[in-house]
Amino acid sequence: MSKTNHGDPAENYRLLRDFSLREGAAVFGVAATEPERDDFPDLSPETRLSLSRAVVAGIPLARGVLDDIQNQPTRLYLHHYRQVNWQLDRLALEIARWIEKRGGKAAPIAASQIVDWNGQKGHLSHREMGRRAGLGWIGRNNLLITPAYGSALRLVTVLCDLPLAADRPLNRDCGDCFRCLAACPAGAIGNDPSEFNFNKCYEQLKIFKNSLGLGQYICGLCVKLCPASAPPNTV
Repeated sequence: MSKTNHGDPAENYRLLRDFSLREGAAVFGVAATEPERDDFPDLSPETRLSLSRAVVAGIPLARGVLDDIQNQPTRLYLHHYRQVNWQLDRLALEIARWIEKRGGKAAPIAASQIVDWNGQKGHLSHREMGRRAGLGWIGRNNLLITPAYGSALRLVTVLCDLPLAADRPLNRDCGDCFRCLAACPAGAIGNDPSEFNFNKCYEQLKIFKNSLGLGQYICGLCVKLCPASAPPNTV
């Protein structure tokens, strides 16, 4: 089916947003990709060039689980983290099916799958796609900060070629909030997002993983203390 038969971009956006929210997404946005520049290390050049839209959806983490974290991640947080990622992958699959039923092509990207262990990178940066999709901004803790949930949100992305209206990035930052600096056990967070020290963060994640027997690189301390600045919404 040719792209001319894929529908109106604004109408496609509205219908897909409504579908995603019914399927469990708390936030939804669409970003324009930059096929010639984007670093998608595990995708073929043909795939990168053919998929010009990134559909980004998010599910918040449970506040009760986050509040139970004190000085280190808990086993409850580990289980919750994995379950939210599983739910996001299922959500991405349903979004991809919806897109392909409308005649588009879609590639759901795993919510949490490492393809570059040294650089701790996945197939793409969900937080960067979320920033472009207007869901939030990159905070001092190097995570996507959303108005409704702070950084207590996990994301997933579906790349596609369906004509979709694209959202605009938010013109916001963390302002005078510095809670995450004091919370970081690695001292990896600076006054500006550009000062974030990935190596310090990664070394601390390895310490937690090995000393607590978690089997996964997680922390959650800066996520716990990152405040939401607006009531949750579904748009």
